[in-house]
Amino acid sequence: MILRSTTAFLFVFIFAGSAAQTPDATKAQIDSLLKTIYKNDAPGLSISIIQKGKSVFKKGYGIANLETKTALDSKTNFNIGSLTKQFTAFAILQLVEKKKLSLDDHLAKFFPTLNKKVADIITVRELLTHSSGIIDHYDLTDTRNLKHAHINDVLNAIKNIDSTYFVPGSQFRYSNTAYCLLSLIIEKTSGMSYAQYLKKNIFTPLRMKQTVIWNEKVKIGNEVTGYEFDSTTKSFKRSGADENIFFSTEGDGGIYTSVDDYVNWFAALETGKMFPQEMIGQARSPKFPIDKENHLSYGYGWFINETSMPINVYHSGSNGGFRAYSFSIPKENFLIVIFSNRDDVDLEKLIKKIYTIISS
Repeated sequence: MILRSTTAFLFVFIFAGSAAQTPDATKAQIDSLLKTIYKNDAPGLSISIIQKGKSVFKKGYGIANLETKTALDSKTNFNIGSLTKQFTAFAILQLVEKKKLSLDDHLAKFFPTLNKKVADIITVRELLTHSSGIIDHYDLTDTRNLKHAHINDVLNAIKNIDSTYFVPGSQFRYSNTAYCLLSLIIEKTSGMSYAQYLKKNIFTPLRMKQTVIWNEKVKIGNEVTGYEFDSTTKSFKRSGADENIFFSTEGDGGIYTSVDDYVNWFAALETGKMFPQEMIGQARSPKFPIDKENHLSYGYGWFINETSMPINVYHSGSNGGFRAYSFSIPKENFLIVIFSNRDDVDLEKLIKKIYTIISS
């Protein structure tokens, strides 16, 4: 399922200076790098680079499906794993603005079946910043007759727990369970399903026409198949919703989208024309410290690195055989976003290499 480790995010981007303009020679160097990693007959990636609000590099490498051999491009739809969390967090902020809830509301307001020892001490804000200490649902979920777990299965799994990993608000521990609960809060306060709310209030206004939340019945256009690499057989095996029970929980990693649609989302955050600037600023500013020495914090759905100026904002995603990474410098309207349908390439290291090429 989506990245569970809290240490996976403590590697800090440390970039000096600003992103330079990208001439043809630089683009050729990026293209050459990606071609050495991603072959035409294997799973690959789709990438888009935005500088000062303009697309300067956009391309697909490899294939979407080993059987059909369909080439990847900027319109193919990947599961983006934990990049879903930035959309979940933003939906919560929208509902706060509409006074449907408060970030200081406790879980007891939304989940009367939860044990009061937990429900009375955890707030919405702590769910957003991974500082709730809520117990992970994975080992508590009865999966014997379950093919696809959904957010209500998560709630059912944890409803009787009477403790937390630590006092809420005192530590950082990355939590998919927290974002599953946030998606349920969206449903309870909006009167819509999580998928319906995001479609009406985010995807449709931004013309993210192909973006959907996975479920058993939804049709995904230009769908990509995820693959895990088997180092023993040196081959790829399918790894998506049918192969992973927790692939299908919605609020922590359920979105399928393309890099084209994601760029629309990024553009909306940069321009502030579709959403209030204050809301955008809240989401992409430090809210809870992770590593004070390295100036690393979590906002609402994003990691925030203040080591270099201007600050950079990023997040990774991992779900089955899918990997995703979004790295941005908001003050420069700069973005590198990569979606991949294989699990054997470290996208964080790859983006560092690409950024080094651009800034050199």
